[in-house]
Amino acid sequence: MQTQITVERDDTVATVTLNNPEKMNVLTLAMWRDLGTAMSALSADDTLRCIVLRGAGHKAFAAGADIREFATARSNKDEARGYAQVTSHTMEAIAQCRHPVVAMIHGACVGGGLEIASLCDIRICGESSRFGAPIGQLGLTMSYDELGAVIALAGRAVALEMLLEGRIYSAQEAYAKGLVSRVVADDAVETETLATARRVSRGAPFVARWHKAAARRLADPAPPGAAEIETSFDCFDTEDFRIGVAAFEAKTKPVFKGR
Repeated sequence: MQTQITVERDDTVATVTLNNPEKMNVLTLAMWRDLGTAMSALSADDTLRCIVLRGAGHKAFAAGADIREFATARSNKDEARGYAQVTSHTMEAIAQCRHPVVAMIHGACVGGGLEIASLCDIRICGESSRFGAPIGQLGLTMSYDELGAVIALAGRAVALEMLLEGRIYSAQEAYAKGLVSRVVADDAVETETLATARRVSRGAPFVARWHKAAARRLADPAPPGAAEIETSFDCFDTEDFRIGVAAFEAKTKPVFKGR
């Protein structure tokens, strides 16, 4: 059987692929588990500066869960609880990833696919992409983790509209509702996403990681403490800060070293 989560490396950018194209990259339990393992390993790699997350082929980012697994993996409450422990761990691994994560979205981005994309930092899709979570048609609820990711991205009103109606959104409607960052021509999705990843990777990695962590922290209603605020000044003691200032003064592009 083919490996259903693949990781490829191009210098400081890693591409993680949901690799089940014959089935529109529907998510099996094994894929959820392996995706979490891959994202945790990549997060710990200090030589990385950006991660691209995509589905194999051009028909789908991921078209939700593999419903055929329900009979063996989610047929009752106890099984569903175990399944959710895996998906929650993986969602946390994506959300907590230290490096910026860019979603390359071709085609359908539905259910679990939408939940995964919601946790990415930038989402780029094609004009024919479509989005939604019609799980109510299966008599299923989103977990707290899953619903929380969508609400954090697009707000309570959008999340409820999507779940209660079960309607599929076009790319432009998804953009208007804040579900995606950018819509481009279908044949430009890969080029634009990789160009975005390269732009991200050219920045100072400490800065990108700090901004990610700070943005996540600020979603907590409790204000940052003094020790947390102190970390915002750490950049001034880095070599990359000196490189950036020198490049600005010389009117050249900085080449950051990550230290």
